[in-house]
Amino acid sequence: MENNKIFNQTRRDFLKTSAAFTLGGVAFSTIAAQQVDKKVRIAVVGGGFGLCFYWHLHPYSTVTAVTDLREERRKALKNTFACDNVYPSLETMLKDARDSFDAVAIFTGAPDHVRHAVMCLDAGKHVISAVPASMNIDECELLHEKVHKTGLKYMMAETSYYHPASIAARQWFKDGLFGDLYYSEAEYHHAGMEFVLWKNADGTPTWRYGLPPMLYPTHCTSFLVGVTGERLTEVSCIGWTDNDPILQGNQYQNPFWNETAFFKTDKGHAFRVGVYWRGAFGGCERAQWYGDKMSFFKPNANGGGHIIRRSKHNIGQDQAGFAQEIAEREDWSHPNYAAEMLPKSLESGFGKYHEGAEVFLVHEFVDAIANDRQPAININDALAYTIPGIVAHQSALKNGEQMKIPFI
Repeated sequence: MENNKIFNQTRRDFLKTSAAFTLGGVAFSTIAAQQVDKKVRIAVVGGGFGLCFYWHLHPYSTVTAVTDLREERRKALKNTFACDNVYPSLETMLKDARDSFDAVAIFTGAPDHVRHAVMCLDAGKHVISAVPASMNIDECELLHEKVHKTGLKYMMAETSYYHPASIAARQWFKDGLFGDLYYSEAEYHHAGMEFVLWKNADGTPTWRYGLPPMLYPTHCTSFLVGVTGERLTEVSCIGWTDNDPILQGNQYQNPFWNETAFFKTDKGHAFRVGVYWRGAFGGCERAQWYGDKMSFFKPNANGGGHIIRRSKHNIGQDQAGFAQEIAEREDWSHPNYAAEMLPKSLESGFGKYHEGAEVFLVHEFVDAIANDRQPAININDALAYTIPGIVAHQSALKNGEQMKIPFI
């Protein structure tokens, strides 16, 4: 693994290849793309999550082809996007209609993301892909090489990047309001997957059956990497299992329901990530950022809204009567980011899923193609979100062994 050339980049090399991208991917256009001669033509692959992305509402994009292996999903794609160019598979679409679209939105199962992205890049198409970018290190290198060789746009559709709290945290970090943001935590808790998402209607296993939690890390890693631009360099991860027989024989040979990782960043900061599939807790995608001047907390699944704490050096007392600095508390409500950052036609799609992130992802990808710039969550950022989870799972399988994370 360490001999793969993607992992032998120096920090200077990495920054050079990322020079077109701003800190933490903050390259987002706050207004609609400039007038273009023709619309960006999008092909949508996957009639599940793919239905949540309103390409047809953007003033500078249109859906010109759709495909899914399932007939009922093909019908849903056709109806949602009012697109009559329907194909039974991605392979057929690329063969029969490759001249009818400029970019492909890939919303297939995670193990197929790289294979499908490479097929589209080889066909000369820009790509936006659902998360994670990849499920193993070798495919990460393949994807990285293909994107840079073709020079085409690649973006990973990580929804947490455009949660209102993430948008705010990015700006506050850029403005220095956190001070030294020395520690962060992120959690993705989604219990009960085995009851709903592990089996198809016919009883066959889906790609999620037995999925190691840390192979689906980007809902968490984006909360730090996508805010500060830091890279995760080391990890120790602990897995938990109750030895339920249902886990036996899964395609990943994964024994764990839950995995908790403790990362070190290239700035020497600490970052804890917990991805859990089983337990007594409320579901959440959340984070909290700790700075020496200001801290910020997303709502907790047990109650409470967005909270800011500011250090004003006010001294109070703890429960034992000892002196203790009390950081001032502020409740925070996010502004209407959709009105500020999106074309008017996209605002109607805001807030329906994942805290409204999908419409921002649509605009960012279309705008990047229309204005010939790198998108936020480009290939380097996508791998910086994804690879740490792959290594974290390896650490869990080795009982928490401290491991180096490549691609820095």
